[in-house]
Amino acid sequence: MTTFDDTGRVSFEAPAGLLEQDTVAWAVGRVRAAARTADRSHRPLSVGLSVAGTGTRPEGFPEPPSTAESYRTRTTADGDALRVRVSASDVRGLSYALTELGERIAAARVVDAIATGEEEHRPVVTVRSIQRAFSSVHEDLPWFHDRAFWTSYLDFLATQRFNRFHLALGMQYNYGAETTNANASDNYLCFPYPFLLDVPGFTVRAQGVDAAERARNAASLAFIAGETRRRGMEFQLGLWNHAHDYGLGARHSHPILGIGPESHADYCAAALRELLAAIPEIDGITFRVHYEGGIPEQGRVEFWDGMFQVVSDAGRPIRVDLHAKGLDAALLAAARKPDIKATASLKYWAEHMGLPYHQASVRPFERTPVSRARLGEAHAALMGVTEGERRFTRYGYADFLDEDREMDVIFRVWPGTQKLLLWGDPVLAAGYGRCATLGGALGVEFCEPLFFKGRKGAGRPGERDPYLPGELALGRDDWHKYRYTYLLWGRLLYDPDSPPETWRRFLRREHGELAEAIEDLLAPLSRILPLVTVTHGPSAANNAYWPEVYADLPITPWVRERHYAFDTTSTDWQGVSSFDPILFYGVGEYADDAVAGRLCGKYTPLEVAAWLEEFTGDGEAVLHRVRQDLASAGPQARRVLVDAEILIRLGRFFAGKFRAAVAYALWSRTGVREHLTAAADLLERAHEAYAGIVTVAAGVYRDEFTFGHALSERGHWSENLDAMADDLHALRVERDRATGGAEPVPVAHRATRPALDGVRLDVPERFERGAPLHVTLTGRPEALGRISGVTLHHRRLDQSEDWSRVRMCPDGDGFTATLPADLTTTSYPLMCFAEADLTGEAPVLVPGFRSGLADQPYVVIHSTTWKGGLSQ
Repeated sequence: MTTFDDTGRVSFEAPAGLLEQDTVAWAVGRVRAAARTADRSHRPLSVGLSVAGTGTRPEGFPEPPSTAESYRTRTTADGDALRVRVSASDVRGLSYALTELGERIAAARVVDAIATGEEEHRPVVTVRSIQRAFSSVHEDLPWFHDRAFWTSYLDFLATQRFNRFHLALGMQYNYGAETTNANASDNYLCFPYPFLLDVPGFTVRAQGVDAAERARNAASLAFIAGETRRRGMEFQLGLWNHAHDYGLGARHSHPILGIGPESHADYCAAALRELLAAIPEIDGITFRVHYEGGIPEQGRVEFWDGMFQVVSDAGRPIRVDLHAKGLDAALLAAARKPDIKATASLKYWAEHMGLPYHQASVRPFERTPVSRARLGEAHAALMGVTEGERRFTRYGYADFLDEDREMDVIFRVWPGTQKLLLWGDPVLAAGYGRCATLGGALGVEFCEPLFFKGRKGAGRPGERDPYLPGELALGRDDWHKYRYTYLLWGRLLYDPDSPPETWRRFLRREHGELAEAIEDLLAPLSRILPLVTVTHGPSAANNAYWPEVYADLPITPWVRERHYAFDTTSTDWQGVSSFDPILFYGVGEYADDAVAGRLCGKYTPLEVAAWLEEFTGDGEAVLHRVRQDLASAGPQARRVLVDAEILIRLGRFFAGKFRAAVAYALWSRTGVREHLTAAADLLERAHEAYAGIVTVAAGVYRDEFTFGHALSERGHWSENLDAMADDLHALRVERDRATGGAEPVPVAHRATRPALDGVRLDVPERFERGAPLHVTLTGRPEALGRISGVTLHHRRLDQSEDWSRVRMCPDGDGFTATLPADLTTTSYPLMCFAEADLTGEAPVLVPGFRSGLADQPYVVIHSTTWKGGLSQ
């Protein structure tokens, strides 16, 4: 079968019926659209399509790959024509080949630019997902009903090789924390069923929502699901909330009528049944099954068992994504039903975006269960599992990476770190592509920029756009600002080794001659906040900690800031843990060891400050060259300029704050006044950098960002300056009152890490369960000669466990250790890293980080029984 586009210069050849399939037709349309914008004088292009399993492979086509979502192409010149032959493993792989062809034509503006030769492309990460939340009736209902919005948005996601789109309803509230919160007001689509359906046998209604509005909402949801599927992506519907009432203190905008405790479970099951029948394009459901989703944990299994049964009875396989916080064996057992593909969705870095590797440890705060006596009977019934024996599941992979598990797992990158400013670093994005499948995980889901905008009734009509009205305003298509972010996430999850042309052609279309500079500018600056997130962890909650618009935590004990008190044991920087305390020092912990002269191999706050200064300096150097060019270019280039200026100041601020906090911690331990003086000077310069953000943002961004009502949700950079001034004032008073001071004492500082190139940790590719495991540190003789001893740190891939240590023994070619057979009798992978003592220098970690901070600083070993993941 042959068809032609409207130029008559591009033809498609495919087996009968293939071009009529929705996803193929959509992808062919992308090629046609690109060809229509190309130079009409180009030579003819013939595109042949073949999918494995659809018949005999035509002559001249390459062998199709066996991996799902993969394709091979063979491009040849045939006289005046150009021939592209595509063999794909499946329709989705075929669509990727076609959209790539369209992207290349659009980038070059001529078909002739397509290079001849053969290529093969296959995914590294199985699930590549974007999540978008409905959080505000005022700010989100317009895009929810806008068909043109969905067309362009889903086109872009599918082109960047995301294969799942998750629309989250009800995620903006946490039941239990807000049972008496008057701010729990905007409940539109939060308990979603009454806003979408009239359920036979029930009289449940959302006040103010009539039948016509329900029908319109349901039609829009069906449209979104259908259009997602048409582009070859799975549609995941997030039903995050099943509480219909947030208590007497909550003034709901749309009270739910006709429901009570006696009918709640039956209504939810009946409504879910109606919803799955009405929208067959729903491929998956995400449930928040711990108490924050509205169902008390005492007796919750009965409720969820009924909901799982409805999914099982839907008549088609459906992925049930269970938010892993508080998830236990009883719930997992309830989900084991026919046609349910159970998946636990794990938090990647608490509720934030950190570096690409996964936490080697979690804060002690996460591993300390709250006793039933401390909770009290009422709270124990509400949240006893999540806050008790399963508390360690809150902010990492917990104990879910068991090789013998009966469910899949994915990771979710939450929006606590960065919601507003541009992000774009190919190095970190590729790092996510390499690390997202830890322990056989299916992949990763990113919460998109501007996530939770307008949550908890903070939204205002027409104000989702964070910019002031003017040339930089985004309008309804606010996601356009972040297209480079989406592109890097999607394409580098699919293949972390994608060639730079994959994103550079987009930057050239967007920015012309400034493309290279913008890539070089955003890359180092995009490492700043993820690094801060990993190393400074005052709160794991996305609605309490927002380093992008930082609510100040003081370095002195004389200013009492209670904002973070619920989620940390410290009221100042000295006692705040990193989010990975096995690899990164806290400030106070570092000061203790530095004064005692016993530094271990952990990364120090001064090393973190040096990294931040390096990233900031690299960005500043680029910006110095092109600032005027960006200022005189188009709106997106000016947005880049403003955000880069802000990120540079944030980098200076956090680097200065780390250094000031270390200096103050040394003062408090030694009484040496010079440390106190240094702390005051460093903190003053850090605050000046932060205050400079206010000037940069003036007249560009709104003076209030409405992501909620808490200090870290609804604010602006200017609102944090008074708290910073209080801390600096207290520090100056303490400095001025300090007289004399102790004599200087030696401090074993480490601001930079000695290089130990040419050393590696050698482990077997697999270990045999119940057999000893031999680990070796090897390397070049000159590097090994600097090492006086080595400690091997090891643990199962289970964050509920402590790390163990064993001293490695010297041998002729390095150092070795043997883990006994009882340690390998495990259904979990093992993980390890080495701490090498250097003669005359502090220890270093192997493998540790390289300069881009995008690698995994430990080694993971699977058993010989592991088959690489689950197959459902």
